[in-house]
Amino acid sequence: MHAFFDELGEERAAQLELVSADAAKWISNTVKKRCPRARLCMDPFHVVAWATKALDEVRRSLWNEVRLAGKKLLAKSLKGMRWAILKNPENLTAHQQTKLSELERTNRHLYRAYLLKEKLRAIFQEHPDSGPMLIDDWIAMARRSRIAPFVKLADTVLASRQAIIDALDAELSNARTESANTKIRLLIRMAFGFHSPHALISLAMLRLGGICPPLPGRA
Repeated sequence: MHAFFDELGEERAAQLELVSADAAKWISNTVKKRCPRARLCMDPFHVVAWATKALDEVRRSLWNEVRLAGKKLLAKSLKGMRWAILKNPENLTAHQQTKLSELERTNRHLYRAYLLKEKLRAIFQEHPDSGPMLIDDWIAMARRSRIAPFVKLADTVLASRQAIIDALDAELSNARTESANTKIRLLIRMAFGFHSPHALISLAMLRLGGICPPLPGRA
């Protein structure tokens, strides 16, 4: 990042108003040092990823508990529940929707953890003005749940509260960047590697940069 700011120069760095990133200290510390006027906005994808990770911790803990107790059918059910609770509801298959409905009836502890994940995700779909209140409500709810991974997550969200609010206010995220990164990784995989970075950069610019070079035999 220091190399990036060296290339950018102090004058242009001073003009930065918003920086969207995750909670890594090496990012926040560098941003504060090199462009102190900019507001650091917490990327929504990474915030939701925290909750997704906490939810899977709850599921795996329950799975280990019932597996060691010899409850094979229940253990198998919890293992097969993974994608039904980790995926966004709008992306669930009919089978996964059925599993989620079963979970609501059979395992309230895991279902409460699922609802906490979804409530945190929903904050980023609300009007920015309601963001601070919704974040505070979520932190209180997570702490009251006594679900250890979410109690811990509540402290993490509190520590990043202002950066999350700034992201909501600016309606800023890393979504386009993450999408481009995923497509570039796919290019690398399809090519089974490149002999030089220049070939990769050229293909990435061709596929993602909006470049439309004239080709022989085409009007």
